[in-house]
Amino acid sequence: MNWKSFFLGAAVGLIGGYVTREVLIQKSYISPEKVLGTIKKHFESKGSISGSWIHMTAEPFEKNQITYQVYKGGISQTKQGEAAQYEFIADAHTGTLLEVIPFSPVSAS
Repeated sequence: MNWKSFFLGAAVGLIGGYVTREVLIQKSYISPEKVLGTIKKHFESKGSISGSWIHMTAEPFEKNQITYQVYKGGISQTKQGEAAQYEFIADAHTGTLLEVIPFSPVSAS
């Protein structure tokens, strides 16, 4: 057996395994568009939506000493003739809504 061939094969296997692992980890995220669609359906039951947005890349977020990979976004909604805006944080792996924060603009003094 040629040792060079053995080590070359082992190195290619390790690199291939690492690349596969990284691809699978990234593929385990739900698409941001799908997360936004789910959140919009939730909000539509409480009023019409006039706008929405979502960051397309997941980022770390800590809540209750647990770190999540999340998407952040926002929803503009009309409820009973009045505009309301919300920011949201959703888990990138499951799409679960972790937080909804009512947005109140800072008034100029």
